[in-house]
Amino acid sequence: MRTAAVVGTGLIGTSVALALTRGGIRVHLIDTDPSAARTAAALGAGTLAPPRAPVDLAVLAVPPSQVAPVFADRQRAGLALSYTDVAGVKRAPERAFAVGGVDTSAFIGGHPLAGRERSGPLGAHAGLFQDRTWVLTPTPDTGPETLNRALSLVAACGAVPMVMDSPLHDRLVALVSHVPHVVAALMAARLAHAPDVAARLAGPELRDVTRIAASDPGLWSDILAENSAEVADVLDALAADLSQTIGALRGLSSAARGDAKAADMARLTDLLSRGVTGQARVPGTDARAQAGSVPVSVAFGDEPGALAELLARVGELAGPVGRVTTEYPVGRPGGLARFMVAPVRARDLVHRLNEEGWMVHSAGRRRRSQNGRPVRHGAQTGGAPVPVGPPGGRDRAVR
Repeated sequence: MRTAAVVGTGLIGTSVALALTRGGIRVHLIDTDPSAARTAAALGAGTLAPPRAPVDLAVLAVPPSQVAPVFADRQRAGLALSYTDVAGVKRAPERAFAVGGVDTSAFIGGHPLAGRERSGPLGAHAGLFQDRTWVLTPTPDTGPETLNRALSLVAACGAVPMVMDSPLHDRLVALVSHVPHVVAALMAARLAHAPDVAARLAGPELRDVTRIAASDPGLWSDILAENSAEVADVLDALAADLSQTIGALRGLSSAARGDAKAADMARLTDLLSRGVTGQARVPGTDARAQAGSVPVSVAFGDEPGALAELLARVGELAGPVGRVTTEYPVGRPGGLARFMVAPVRARDLVHRLNEEGWMVHSAGRRRRSQNGRPVRHGAQTGGAPVPVGPPGGRDRAVR
C-alpha cells in the first residue's frame, strides 16, 4: 500500500492517518468539517489535496449509520481501489449495502478495538492502535486484494488482526464495549444533579467506572442504535442481576433475621464472587497476562499510613500495577509489599523509589533501619538484580 484516503478526521480517523503517514504512506484527508480536516493536516496526518488517481485503500472513519451511504458515494466517485471502515457495528452497514448498489468485493469491514474518551483530531496519536485487536469482517464478496490491503493497514497501525463474521462481532462488542459504555453513562448520570460535596468525595473507583462516559454522545447514540438488539439482550441479563441485588440489599436493610438474612447475604456474595471471576478474564488482569510482568518488592515501616503512602507513590510512578501482596516477617517492624509491574516500567520505578529512600529488594535481602523506615539499598526485583540507569532512557520513553 502506497496511498490511502481517510474519510472522517475525528479521533480514530486522524490516528489511522498519523500511523499510515509515519509508515511512509501518502494519506489524503477528507471531511465534511473543513476545520477538523485542517487540524488533522496540521498535526501531520496527511494532505488536504485530492488524489489524482484512485488510492490503494480508503478508510471510512464515520459513524455506523453513515458507512453505507459514504461508501456508495465515494465508490461512485472512484476514490479508491478498496475500502474499509472503523465503525463499532458491522452488520447494519452490510444490510444497507443491499439497497445501495455498491460493489462489495472492494469492501471489508473493520473495527480497531481502541479509543479514548477525548474525541476529535486533537485527541489522536499514531500509537493508538499499537498491539490492540483490529477485527476484520469480510463480506461474502470481499476480494483477496481488498483483504490484503486491509491487513497492510492493520500492520501499519501496529495492531493485531482478527477475522470474524459480522453477527458474531456485534454480539461480542455489545458485551465488551457497548454495554460498558451504557453502564458508565448511567452511573455518571447519577452525578448530574448530585450535591457538589459528592464530587469532592470522588475517588479512583468513581473515575474508573465513569471515565468512558465522557465520550461523544452523538457518536455513541449512533453506535447503540445500530446495534440495539444485541445491546438490549446484554442489558436484560444485567437488569436481572441488578434486580436480584436490589432485593438482597432491601432484605439486608430490613428487620428480617436468621435464614432470610443469610440468603440475602449469600446472593450478594455470589454476585461479587462472579464479578471477581469475570474481571480476572479481562486481558491485563489475569494471571496469564501478568506472566510477563516483573515482581518488585518494597519494604515499608510500621507507622500508621506507611503502606498507604507506598501504594500511592507506586501508583503515581508506574500507573496501574498488577496484584499487590504483603507479608510481615516475624520479629521485624513493618512489612514487605510485592507488586507486579510491566517490564518497561520496572527499571524506572526501581530507580525512582531508590532515589526517594525506599528499600527495594528481593525477598532474600531484607535490610531495614532500626525504626522500620525505608532506607537506601541496592535495587533488585524478584531475586534477580535489575540494572538501574538514569530514568531518561528508552524504557522511560516507551512508558
